[in-house]
This record gives sequence, structure tokens and C-alpha cells, in this order.
Amino acid sequence: MRGSTARLHCGMAGVRSYREELQYIERVSPVAFRIKKGFVPNMNVEGVFYVNSNLETLMFEELKQHSSSQGHGGFLPGVKQIANVASLPGIIGKSVGLPDVHSGYGFAIGNMAAFDMGDPLSVVSPGGVGFDINCGVRLLRTNVDEKDIHPMKEQLAQSLFDHIPVGVGSKGVIPMNAKDLEEALEMGMDWSLREGYAWAEDKEHCEECGRMLQADPSKVSARAKKRGLPQLGTLGAGNHYAEIQVVDEIYNVAAARKMGIDRKGQVCIMIHSGSRGLGHQVATDALVQMEKAMSRDKIHVNDRQLACARISTKEGQDYLKGMAAAANYAWVNRSSMTFLTRQAFAKAFNTTPDDLDMHVIYDVSHNIAKVEEHMVDGKQRTLLVHRKGSTRAFPPHHPLIPVDYQLTGQPVLIGGTMGTCSYVLTGTEQGMSDTFGTTCHGAGRALSRAKSRRTLGYEDVLGKLADKGISIRVASPKLVMEEAPESYKNVTDVVDTCNEEISRDYHF
Repeated sequence: MRGSTARLHCGMAGVRSYREELQYIERVSPVAFRIKKGFVPNMNVEGVFYVNSNLETLMFEELKQHSSSQGHGGFLPGVKQIANVASLPGIIGKSVGLPDVHSGYGFAIGNMAAFDMGDPLSVVSPGGVGFDINCGVRLLRTNVDEKDIHPMKEQLAQSLFDHIPVGVGSKGVIPMNAKDLEEALEMGMDWSLREGYAWAEDKEHCEECGRMLQADPSKVSARAKKRGLPQLGTLGAGNHYAEIQVVDEIYNVAAARKMGIDRKGQVCIMIHSGSRGLGHQVATDALVQMEKAMSRDKIHVNDRQLACARISTKEGQDYLKGMAAAANYAWVNRSSMTFLTRQAFAKAFNTTPDDLDMHVIYDVSHNIAKVEEHMVDGKQRTLLVHRKGSTRAFPPHHPLIPVDYQLTGQPVLIGGTMGTCSYVLTGTEQGMSDTFGTTCHGAGRALSRAKSRRTLGYEDVLGKLADKGISIRVASPKLVMEEAPESYKNVTDVVDTCNEEISRDYHF
């Protein structure tokens, strides 16, 4: 069933005209649209998505093309996927599409949905987490300035490329045997700390302190472990990157100083990666079991890619325990690359990482499901919050964010594309009430990878980056086109939309 484009509500007779579809979508603010019940069958709650005027055009054009093609071919448009998620059993609040939302497997990428743990019918869906479990972003600061690295920019780019293995199927340089992997899956960053690949303070600036306690390595298949064993400390391919960045603008001086960012021109490093082949296999294995559970428990969904299981069932619990183990692997992976990045910088500057002040500002997760406490209709409820291509964004004084950030709110890292800026946001109380403490995660794709390769030229993209003074190293030339700025939405549009409705943007 996986990979099928079949939809229960699609077909020549079931697809409405674009004009008819628009009757179910209502603007409720300058940057928010409500998806009414009836847009797709069996909606338990309404949907909502956030886009400014520029992003709005992309969102509605996708729906228009779907209507004109009578629903045949490719992924469903993001707005349809948001609505299909609203039909899942046990969903509470709304199915939320963030400004970087685009079509994905089952859930849209940039889709958040919360499920009531007190409802025995509530489900967990691997499509609401994604195949790259705990894909996330980590930001390191330094005390180095742009003027210090400019003369050695090419050498530093090459040094990072030499230290961190990249590409599909790349193998890591961090020594690991089967016993080590079992321990890493259970311990997360505690394993990295024990083995000397992390600093004690790194854990404090990481969601869950880099370890999900419900992880159970026995729920990770032998095939998943075989795929993960050689890949620790590797970046992977696709949109994963290790990027040397420079602070360009500071919008809130006090918040920036709390993060150790105190001036324009300061150099930072952003690392974006996840759980590699291990996480992908955990998701694949779970989907097989959940299709069986759906048949047994008579769970009906609008899209077969929304395979799910009751949270309380063996299939639901096994997935959550295996997902947590894969999440721990991802934190160990980013910690290992942090270690390698610190080595590369120390070698380049002939000093120590400590002397370069290479501390972790924060580490956020994009693809994950977590049990959290939230206020719903004035009452505290325990929810399973699925965040796929979206980021936790808790406000000031929340007990789950570090002491350092209690007054500012949780740092939220929004990676741009190569050639564009990235942002750091902070969580707000508005975001807690509107989106269960969730915001965007990046720019979000505007073109498919295939279309990017067809329409963009390798030399043209490299030339534009060179004109901006940007040096890159890639494992495969095709990635240059696939990850070109033109392949993505404008990250500033995404952040401006969040800033208006969900979270504040603070700096660079």
C-alpha cells in the first residue's frame, strides 16, 4: 500500500471543481485560512493553514492544478492533506498547516496534529512523523568573526567536507559496534557524553535533553539496526547540510545575548540531519504492522498513506518506543557531527573548540511525536502531538525549556536554503494556544526535486552562489539543482507569517 496514490475520496465522480473547493476555505485573518468540515469526508475537526500573500498563491495554485487534473497523479495538494489528517480518530483542536507546508507522505510536510491520550480511539500515525525520524537542526555559536574566516573560506569548507561524511549511503568515522548501537538507541546523548563526543552543557540545550526515555531498542528491527550501524556521524543527502553562517541582523539584543550571539558578523554553524537509514526503516516496518492493525480494529482513513494504530494498542506502543529509539539515534548523530565540526574548526584555527566558544545554542526536532500537556478549552489535557516538518516552540517560563531561555522562550531554528538566510525565532504564548506550541521548520519546497533538475542548470546555480561569495561542497551534482534557492519558498515569507501569528523572529 505504501507509495500508492489511491485516495478514497478521489476519482472522476468525486473531484469537485476548483470553484466548488473554494467554498470550503475561508480567510479568517490576513495570514490564516480555515478549512471547513466537508472539504474531505469524515472530518472530526476543522483545518487551518497560515500563509502570507506570496505563499497563498503557491498553496491555491496547487489545489487548482489538482482540481483540473481530476485528482489523478502525484501527491495530494497540501490543503487536502491537512484536511485528511483532520479526519483521523481522536484528533483534537485543529489540523494545522504551517507557512512552509507542502505535500508529503500522508501528512503534509509542515503539518501538526494533536491527539487526545484520554480517548481510547486516538491514533498514532508514522505519516505524521515522517520517514526521517527526528530530522532536526542544531546551531553552534563561535567567537570567530566573518573577517577571520574570509581568507580561509575555501579551506574551511573543505575541512568540514573532509571531516563529515556526506551523501546517500555514506559511512561514518565514529567507531561503533552492535553493543554501542544498542546503548545509543536507549541512551541518546547520554551515550555521546559518556563516549566523549559531547559536552555536558550540550544536553541542556537540546529538546528532551537529547534522550527520549521511552525508547526501546528491542522495537527496532535487525534490518533497521544494520542500516544505522555504519551511518553514525554522517550528514546524508537531500536537504541535509552543515553550514557556516554569519549573523546578519539582530532584532532583539537581550534574547540574542542569552543565546551567546552579541554582534553582527559573528560566525555560527548550523547542522541539519536526522536518523538516516535506521529511522526510515523504523517507519517502514511500522507501516506494515499498522495496516494490519487498521484492518483488525476497523479504522478507516481518507488516504491509505495515513496508516495508523490506536495509541494504546501493541502496534501503537511498539511504534512509539521504536520511534523514540530512532530519535535518540538522531541526537547521537547530530552530536557526533558536532564533535567533528569542533575538530575541523580547531584544526583550522590551531586552537581548541572550547577556546573558540563552540557551544550549542539549541537543537530542535522536526519529525517527531511527543506526549505533552496542553490547555484545551480551559482544561489541562495529555496529548500526543505529531510534528512533521514543524518545530516545537514553547513560550517563556515553560518547564520543558532550559533555564537559560526561561525569560526569552525556546529558541526555534529555521534553516533557509543555500544562498538565503536562516532565522532564529522564539516560542510565544499565542503559539501555545493556537498551534499547541508549534511553528514552521524551514523554507518548504516550492518545486519537486525532479522539476528542479529539469528547470535549473548546474552551472547557473553555482554561478549565482559564487556571486554571493558562497562556497559549497556536495556529494552529488544533482543536489545543487534540487537544493537551489529557486526550489524553495522564500524563507522570509515563511518567517514573516509566523511572526505575525505564531512566534517572534529574533535574529539572523
